[in-house]
Amino acid sequence: MTTPDNSVELLIGGMTCASCANRVEKKLNRMEGVTATVNYATEKAKVTFAEGISTDDLVATVEATGYTASLPAPPVADSPEPADELKPLRERLIASIALAVPVIALGMIPALQFDSWQWASLTLAAPVVTWAAWPFHKAAWTNLRHGAATMDTLISVGVISSFIWSLYALFLGEAGTPGMKMPFTLIPSRGSGAEEIYLEVAAGLTMFILTGRYFEARAKRQSGAALKALLELGAKDVAVLRDGTEVRIPADQLAVGNEFVVRPGEKIATDGVIVTGSSAVDASMLTGESVPVEVGEGDAVVGATVNAGGRLVVRATRVGSDTQLAQMARLVEDAQNGKAAVQRLADRISGVFVPIVIGLALTTLGFWLGNGSPTEVAFMAAVAVLIIACPCALGLATPTALMVGTGRGAQLGILIKGPEVLESTHRIDTIVLDKTGTVTTGRMALVDVLLAEGEERAEVLRLAGALEHSSEHPIAQAIARGAAEEVGKLAAVEDFGNVEGLGVQGIVDGHAVLVGRTQLLEEWSQYLSAELAHAKEHAEAEGSTAVAVGWDGKARAVLVVADTVKPSSAEAIRQLKALGLRPVLLTGDNEAVAQKVAAEVGIDEVIAEVLPAGKVDAVKKLQDEGRTVAMVGDGVNDAAALAQADLGLSMGTGTDVAIEASDLTLVRGDLRSAADAIRLSRTTLRTIKGNLFWAFAYNVAGLPLAAAGLLNPMLAGAAMAFSSVFVVTNSLRLRRFQPLTNP
Repeated sequence: MTTPDNSVELLIGGMTCASCANRVEKKLNRMEGVTATVNYATEKAKVTFAEGISTDDLVATVEATGYTASLPAPPVADSPEPADELKPLRERLIASIALAVPVIALGMIPALQFDSWQWASLTLAAPVVTWAAWPFHKAAWTNLRHGAATMDTLISVGVISSFIWSLYALFLGEAGTPGMKMPFTLIPSRGSGAEEIYLEVAAGLTMFILTGRYFEARAKRQSGAALKALLELGAKDVAVLRDGTEVRIPADQLAVGNEFVVRPGEKIATDGVIVTGSSAVDASMLTGESVPVEVGEGDAVVGATVNAGGRLVVRATRVGSDTQLAQMARLVEDAQNGKAAVQRLADRISGVFVPIVIGLALTTLGFWLGNGSPTEVAFMAAVAVLIIACPCALGLATPTALMVGTGRGAQLGILIKGPEVLESTHRIDTIVLDKTGTVTTGRMALVDVLLAEGEERAEVLRLAGALEHSSEHPIAQAIARGAAEEVGKLAAVEDFGNVEGLGVQGIVDGHAVLVGRTQLLEEWSQYLSAELAHAKEHAEAEGSTAVAVGWDGKARAVLVVADTVKPSSAEAIRQLKALGLRPVLLTGDNEAVAQKVAAEVGIDEVIAEVLPAGKVDAVKKLQDEGRTVAMVGDGVNDAAALAQADLGLSMGTGTDVAIEASDLTLVRGDLRSAADAIRLSRTTLRTIKGNLFWAFAYNVAGLPLAAAGLLNPMLAGAAMAFSSVFVVTNSLRLRRFQPLTNP
């Protein structure tokens, strides 16, 4: 897939280890005007190139390196199931197990060694060494033709060397003598060498490496399953309204502006706005939020969510690659194709490791021969060095964990933009929270009703709510919503009028009702009592908006409207503190409002009365104090601060600008997902570091033993295969990551 900025994603075929990926990456980066990153786990290259270079040039360069390259087909949810790419590998593995196990048993257990058992072993081992191990030999030969060596080279040399030695011992030495017995030892024996064969090493090594490759390939496929599942979430077809008639068409044929019907239980086909109807929408597959959200006319809905209630008619606003689902998939894929700094270090190491290992093996061979040891001992020590040193696990340590972690994040509504984000989450100690839309709902709501003596709350809400329902002002709508929730259906209004800058007036059930500023009521000689006026002033001092209500010549009440704190915010703050983070509330509101909200959710540090442009300076000031700062926001005015912060987290309910400027996107508007995002990122990073430690420790511990002749090559092969499987399965544990449950 190409993009306007001259970047392309290529599928790379034929890579068998991290050093293969490193070779392709080096070759591409040597092209003038080309910057490439090759990921072994995803088998993809992300390439940015200058004008004048074509994708054909890039493909040709990769092919000249000995690998294949192609442009991926666009992801389609209902595409046919691809052929089982594991089948050839599985067939070779099954055959090698069936043939190699008897060879290993004969070589290890002297009691099973009947007359001429060695020739039976040769008959069984030959197909394993030739046909089953053919992918290793083929890759080694291809790399040799291009003047390179990879891990396949080490495996191929080890297998062929063991086999050729066995042929020499059988045909030219004493090993072919009938009745020959050969004891098995973990440490190669110090015999003359000509009377021992190593067919069990050649066959066993092939079997173990194929086992490791098979489970590695299967696990890699599983680790990318979250992205595939994300693409499959979308609806397959949709009922479009054409001249009032429903017509069923494939979902990918929808156009912006089309109106379509969504019945209860159906998926919403694409992003849109509800034209008619009301329902509850289950967005759990996109956001991880288990509770359906109530929606009605004018509300935006997201494609792939499920209509859990009534019939909806939706007008499409985004289709195809512009939908939120497609953007999520793109973010996840970009993150999986990226490389963390720690992975680049591992790639550099694996890129030079193979030549160094071959040098170590030759040095080991020369040392033992020069020391007067039998050729067999020198030979087996050198083969053990070749096998034990294969850094396969090193190349898989980071990308597999990254694939699984970002995929699991997508399932929970947490989008990690790139691998470098993981390293940032480990360092942060302070988290700055924008108030409006992040800690609070960002939507005005009726929070209090202050009554004059003798007035009834229900009557005040019934009359004031009916009048405000006729106004489109946000404060009026907040009062109308609150009144409707408390008293039910609102009455009709006669002679409604809007008094500009002051409020509204009208007749409700025969009462002349006024709602607005105290000045409006005073013009009609309706004055607030001293107690009511004092309560109004107190509410306004706390940052709320107070609206006076009067009818029939008397001031009756004051309605208090404010931006309310999200129900989950206090719990989110507790979770963030438990992660060792210091929360800071940042807002443009006055100090009193900020302190009230901070006290309600448990934040001790407040930065208030900050202009939008000053948010960046506030973040910079905290950084100048030596803090590593994360910032959570959702508005256009938060974008610069999100970019300035060491880690930017945007609420997915916010603007596209804020999402673009952030490092982590939280699809649902729940602040608790910020704590989950940081936990997931840190867990993924810990998994990567654990994988790398295992890979390095394995090589560091095994090499001296092999060089000292203290390690049987077959066991070295088994240990090497196990290390790769361990790293991948350790990464797959991230699929079990769960968000924190409510206390």
